Amino acid sequence: MEHRPLGRTGVSVSKLCLGTMMFGAWGTRDHDESVRIIHRALDAGINFVDTADVYSQGESEEIVGKALKGRRDDVVLATKFFMPFDDDPNHRGGSRRWIMTEVERSLRRLGTDHIDLYQMHRYDPAVDLDETLGALTDLVRAGKVRYLGHSTFPASAIVEAQHVARDRGRERFVTEQPTYSILTRNIEHEVLPLTQRYGMGVLSYSPLAGGWLSGRYRRDDQSGPMSVARQRLANRFDLDLPENQRKLDAADALARLADDAGLSLIETAIAFVLRHPGVTSAIIGPRTMEHLESQLTAADVGLTDDVLDRIDAIVPPGVTLNPADNGWVSPFLQPSARRR
Repeated sequence: MEHRPLGRTGVSVSKLCLGTMMFGAWGTRDHDESVRIIHRALDAGINFVDTADVYSQGESEEIVGKALKGRRDDVVLATKFFMPFDDDPNHRGGSRRWIMTEVERSLRRLGTDHIDLYQMHRYDPAVDLDETLGALTDLVRAGKVRYLGHSTFPASAIVEAQHVARDRGRERFVTEQPTYSILTRNIEHEVLPLTQRYGMGVLSYSPLAGGWLSGRYRRDDQSGPMSVARQRLANRFDLDLPENQRKLDAADALARLADDAGLSLIETAIAFVLRHPGVTSAIIGPRTMEHLESQLTAADVGLTDDVLDRIDAIVPPGVTLNPADNGWVSPFLQPSARRR
């Protein structure tokens, strides 16, 4: 499998990154099967594995730790912090207190003495970035973390974080992990140009748009997996919303386009993400071995300019069909911030 530079770090990572959110209580509960899936991904040439402390409340990290025994040195291992871990208001966020506590717990669950890429899971304007970067810098200097990254940061926060690191003598964030797919192209406006300007690596998540581009969400079959998703994330999956009707129309058109090109919709969706010059790796998040096998083949797919033009005609550059899919919504747009 092709390897690409992770920004300007000097590290090379596979163009597909294995996401492990679906291992554990949130997806595949069988640890042995999850380990087999991870091993299959590694055997296929993937050397980049991404997880997070919050995935199945730490269970995903534990599974990854089991799978990497004896193979840890061959893997670029990424995990994340920040999301609420329980009801305690101090068990979350970007404070030094929480970072220093949670990194130790992640290291223990992962069964390793260092994390290659430690990422802040979301941006929070209430948290001083110098507070966060100060703690993370200490972890790098202590050898517990090699590199720093963030996920789903808006463009303004990406710039602010780079300036804070420069002005305060902190380690800087070297990667961004945004959501990116044919249906979710908002980051093409500013985020991808910025990460390229700063020489950052980009590991984009949800190339299948939360399953909308898996081939299972079609107008002629609106049953099955939609029911659970609609209950949990109605604004993204409720078919009564016009935004999601547009996603269905696009998924149907893209499936026809993929068929014309002799590809699966999954291959087309992942290959589209990988084609952008600002993307380092696309994170695939299989729940089963079948899912993994259907996504691995995308690594060998190259989309022609004609196919890319047809994709742009279905979903124009920079457009996200449902803004709820963008991953981060400014708190300053909430009614309380608008004094209403």
